[in-house]
Amino acid sequence: MCVTSSSGAGDGAGPGAAVARLTGRPVTGERRLSAALTEVGLDGGRVVMAKRGDGDGAVRAEAAGLRWLAEAGAVRVPAVHGADGRWLVIDLVPRGRPSAAAATRFGRDLAALHAAGAPAFGAPPPGGPVEAFIGRAPMRNVPGTDWPRWYAEHRVLPYLRRAVDDGTVRPAEAAVVERVCERLPELAGPAEPPARLHGDLWNGNVLWGADGEVHLIDPAAHGGHRETDLAMLHLFGCPHLERILDGYQEAAPLAGGWADRIGLHQLFPLLVHAVLFGRGYAEQALAVARSALRR
Repeated sequence: MCVTSSSGAGDGAGPGAAVARLTGRPVTGERRLSAALTEVGLDGGRVVMAKRGDGDGAVRAEAAGLRWLAEAGAVRVPAVHGADGRWLVIDLVPRGRPSAAAATRFGRDLAALHAAGAPAFGAPPPGGPVEAFIGRAPMRNVPGTDWPRWYAEHRVLPYLRRAVDDGTVRPAEAAVVERVCERLPELAGPAEPPARLHGDLWNGNVLWGADGEVHLIDPAAHGGHRETDLAMLHLFGCPHLERILDGYQEAAPLAGGWADRIGLHQLFPLLVHAVLFGRGYAEQALAVARSALRR
């Protein structure tokens, strides 16, 4: 990658200065990608990504999540080179093209990640905060032992209440989601142990690398139900999704009826998106809830 000369080398608040401080290596240049992301070149030719946070704990949560996922030795994630309250410095992932073979391998790797487990549903990564984030939405990591009860109390209902308070979901409409939460013990399928989740596994966080492998970024990592990660992949689509599922099922077959439960696991991200982006996602969440009640 060609990088321009760093114009902010003397700016203690700039990405170049932050990278130099956190890595202890001289910066040779930087290229601003967005308000939050900057590619930074280091002495010796390495290029890293500097991500600016808002000082609200998001950087700490993301760094802890990446390290926790990496510890499983299953999926590929960017190495964390430094983090503080404002900046996260990670490996840059050179982009490649999606391939069926990489998708199958990723499916097997994702199954291995989930099998690495977590201490409890809602358990945060070691060193990660209880008050974490999914995208730009707050997400509390409160441990629980019973998945249906935990999922309702700490993943679905907080965002439903926020959507009602914001006027995105009408109070009369909220009742259908609340009924789903009441019926979760019978709708959730066989009990499973807590899985080590990426937690925000939509297509934008699945990078097809130039090395021919899949790399995951921007986790909202926590202990959860493994079907939740797979439901997120279905929600926004993913290249070669069927091959990903084939690889997953080969390594760790899913419980019977899992496909019928996809919508149940999508309630959480749909309500998060309703809070962040409005009524369209609220309507999708309500439709998913009505469909679950017809089972």
